[in-house]
Amino acid sequence: MLARQAVYCGQSSRQIKGRARKRGVLYTRANEIDDVNRATSTSIRSDPALRDIDRRELYFFNLFRVLQAVVITGLLFSPLLTTRLRLNHALLGQADAIIYLLLAGYALLRTEHWRQDLRFKVTAMLTIDIVATTIALFAVENPPSAIAMLLLVNVGAGALLLPPRHASFFAALATLCVIGQAMASRVLDGNDRNLIEYGLYGLGYFAISTLALVLRRQMRETAELAEQRGLDLANLAQINELIIRRMKTGVLVVDDANRVHRWNESAWALIGNPKPGQRDLGSVAPELSRRLYHWRTTGKIDSTGVALAEGAPEVIPRFTRLSSADDENVLIFLDDTSLVSRRAEELTLSSLGRLSASIAHEIRNPLAAISYSAQLLAESETMSDEDKRMVEIINNHCGRVNEIVENILQLSRRERSRPESLDLSVWAQRFVDEYKLGNDVGADQLRAITQARQVEALADPQQMQQVVWNLVQNALRYGRQPGEPARVAVVARLLSDKGPPLIEVVDRGPGIPAKVAAQIFEPFFTTHEYGTGLGLYLARTMCDANQATLEYVPVAGGGSCFRITLPAAPVLVRRPAGTSV
Repeated sequence: MLARQAVYCGQSSRQIKGRARKRGVLYTRANEIDDVNRATSTSIRSDPALRDIDRRELYFFNLFRVLQAVVITGLLFSPLLTTRLRLNHALLGQADAIIYLLLAGYALLRTEHWRQDLRFKVTAMLTIDIVATTIALFAVENPPSAIAMLLLVNVGAGALLLPPRHASFFAALATLCVIGQAMASRVLDGNDRNLIEYGLYGLGYFAISTLALVLRRQMRETAELAEQRGLDLANLAQINELIIRRMKTGVLVVDDANRVHRWNESAWALIGNPKPGQRDLGSVAPELSRRLYHWRTTGKIDSTGVALAEGAPEVIPRFTRLSSADDENVLIFLDDTSLVSRRAEELTLSSLGRLSASIAHEIRNPLAAISYSAQLLAESETMSDEDKRMVEIINNHCGRVNEIVENILQLSRRERSRPESLDLSVWAQRFVDEYKLGNDVGADQLRAITQARQVEALADPQQMQQVVWNLVQNALRYGRQPGEPARVAVVARLLSDKGPPLIEVVDRGPGIPAKVAAQIFEPFFTTHEYGTGLGLYLARTMCDANQATLEYVPVAGGGSCFRITLPAAPVLVRRPAGTSV
């Protein structure tokens, strides 16, 4: 029962969905960006054939093979056979040329349809090229050197398109084939072929293969660097998108047709939460459209505040063009006037805080003297019972004033937050264990309720420790029914599947009346006789420093829930293993 109430904290499903829609827009968009980047990088790396063999290079290679087959076929069927060239094996050579031309043409036509086993197909094509060229050399009695030189391109292409270990193999295969056909022609046909010439061809095959391997390595390094830069740009685009969406200032992009192309969450809220399909500025914000028209025609900006929707705060619109060469699109900034007033209040409160800290520091010296004098008086043996009661009252109030001074000094010297990624499920369980070790809870119950999966959040662990410790201390002290032990739970969960992470401190006590709940976070407000009224104020201040929110949520059926809504830890696209910038 406690777990169920801890999850829902007394809210209806409609309230939870409404809060998820308001708070979860940023996180949903962030997850969408992550999914797109992750899918893109995975699709590039998932098929090694697509990465090893570029289809455009394969197409031009097949086109060269067709030209090579045409050259060989033309030589073996041309009129030069009767004048300058002689065939020792006419049928073998001409059949080889026709079959090679057909296979090369078929490979060229099927290049765009090849999707699988590309490495095997390229290996088979290179083998056919070497065999067909070798047969053509063997069939001609006095073959021209151009036929053997054609294989230089085939061997070089093999070194570029196939893994490095295949490059030496095809260079060696081409060398053995051209030398082997020369030796076979000398033995079988009695032709006087120069083996040194074909040996030099083989040396050229190895040289072009080595050169192509060096070029391939440089191309690979360039491609990997480009892929890394692409992932970095995707991450930067994601971060920029998140920053713009979380800006307190409203941002809109409007074209010359008065149509809104983009808006961030603040702008969407300031103009009245229009539906996604409503993009006409004149319909969603007529006053803003009028001021934009006035700025386009006169170049002057109306700096008076205006509320663009019912219940929305007043804003001051500012207009600027996206670039000097772009006269169509306009960037609109909506400055919330309440934020300006709040900043002025913050400056005033900061000055008052420093003044309060200095006063509190000065109070400690006379307070210590009063406390010490009261302790000396308490040691007197001739003191009456009425005087001892007065000394006791002095000591109690000295302790209360000292606690107030300590809280004020803690508030004034509060350190800047140092957020880091936390798994709230693990953190909540560890917090409960540490609290039980350092504090005697007696018959009271304190436990952690977590989800099976990770709940990643961004927060300062030390400040979150102080906040939750304060909330648990209050829950154990006040969150109990008369005559019963306190039952307190520290809950770590997500608001929804893609919503923000939460930490909740839930108790089964009498709850807090609505009038009191509206003031519990104000400084120096307390309902306890000896309370200082600064505990919850300090807790909310530390939550604000971590870009988190602390709120009170009543629990259905009795009890209280203090909910901390934290920012989710960003998830960036990882580079492939083994790569470096």
